[in-house]
Order: sequence, then structure tokens, then C-alpha cells
Amino acid sequence: MSRIDKRFADLKARGRAGLVTFITAGDPDHDTCARLLAQLPVAGADVIELGMPFSDPMADGPSIEAAGLRALANGASMKTTLKLVTDFRKKDNDTPIVLMGYFNPISAYGVDKFLVDAKAAGVDGLIVVDLPPEEDDELCIPAVKAGIHFIRLATPTTDAARLPTVLQNTSGFLYYVSIAGITGAAAADPDAVGKAVALIKQHTKIPVAVGFGIRDGKRAAAIASVADAAVVGTALVERVAEAQMKKIDPAEHVLELVRELSTAVRGVAKAAA
Repeated sequence: MSRIDKRFADLKARGRAGLVTFITAGDPDHDTCARLLAQLPVAGADVIELGMPFSDPMADGPSIEAAGLRALANGASMKTTLKLVTDFRKKDNDTPIVLMGYFNPISAYGVDKFLVDAKAAGVDGLIVVDLPPEEDDELCIPAVKAGIHFIRLATPTTDAARLPTVLQNTSGFLYYVSIAGITGAAAADPDAVGKAVALIKQHTKIPVAVGFGIRDGKRAAAIASVADAAVVGTALVERVAEAQMKKIDPAEHVLELVRELSTAVRGVAKAAA
């Protein structure tokens, strides 16, 4: 059983949803990011999404785009991103790590080399925003053969006719984007999300994590009540920028919010398996 499968099975047995946290690799710099990454599970992150810095994102709002640019300006690359995972795994062999981003940096690194190095580093899954199911031969199928989950996005515009195609070759969990737009653009509506998750679960048994538009504990708890996990990204990377302005420790400023989110999510009781 993979780390992701094991983590969601454990969450179900415990009768609670999970907290998925997103940070950008190398933001604001490699050493601070490494320190933050190591402490995320301690603060309550159940699954970690690590953004692969890219100069031309399509689905990311200004905050995550700025995080990527900060990281790139400080020397972040695919090589340093994978080193972050390698170093994390020296002390944590349980918390799933999913790399999230775009195909361009992977293609530039070389797909075959990327999959070998990502697996060796301890990467558990990939979310590649700009590769639709029609392009599965490019990365999805090779990744699955390499033992790395390929996690697909579904959105409010994904209708019942399209959903089976989206779910094809998707494993680990499905990432449901709660709003029609970029990250951080609007707040998630728990009622609408609940109806969407219920529809998705008519087509699949894999867990459904919901992200985009979740900024605080109250909304994370509301999403946790209707989904298998709540994903928070923009609010966390904005904390890095805030910390730099206030000249305080970015890692601790992010972890403070992760603790709040984790407490809220863990406070939502669900039926145990």
C-alpha cells in the first residue's frame, strides 16, 4: 500500500478528514523551505503538496505565482526540489508528498530521469495541471508504472459526461477545485462542494480532496465535513510574504496557521470505517 493510500485509510479509520498543505519548493529560500517542510507534519499536515516552481503558471493566482518567482530568484530548480524531498525522507517516511505544478519543468528535466529521481527521492504523487487525460502517454501512464500516483483535477465545470475520463488512470485521490478560477480568487462554498463531492463519489471510491478558496480554520472545517481532505495553499504562501515584510520567521508564521487549520479539521467528527 502506498503512503497516500495508507494515509487516507488511516484517516478514514480515525473518523476524520485530512489536511493537505501546499507550499512552494524553495520559497522563500531553500534552507527556510526545508525547515518548514520538516515541521509541517508536526503542525498537523496529513499530506504535503510541494509546488514545483515555474515562471508561467496557468492555474495559480498572484500569491502562488509570486512564491514561485521568489523561489526561482533564489536558485530553486527541479534538482533542488527533489533534494528537499530526499532530505525530508531522512526523518519522515510516512507523510505523503505530492509534487504539483506544470509539465514544462518536468519535460525540461527529462520525463524518464524525472520519474526515476522522483521515486528515489520519495515522491508519492504528481499533480500536473496542464496535462489532460488525452495526454496520458506523456507522463501519467509512465508515472503510474513507476509507482507514483497521478492525481487529476476536477472542477465545477467537469460534468457527468467528462468525469469518467478525468477519473481514468487517476489514483491516490482526486483533487476537486472548489471554484471556477485561479487559486485564491474566491471562497469555497461548502454546500456546493458537498453536492459536487457526492456526485463524484457516485463514480469513484478514491478519496476526494477539495482545494482553492480555503483560507482559515472555519472554512477548512466546513470543507472537511463534506470531503475526505481540505487543501490549503494560497493562505500559507501568503504567510511567507507577510513574514518577510514583518521581518519574522516565515516558517513559524506558516506553521502557526497550519496548527489552526489542523485543529479545525480534526475537530470535525466523521463516521469511522
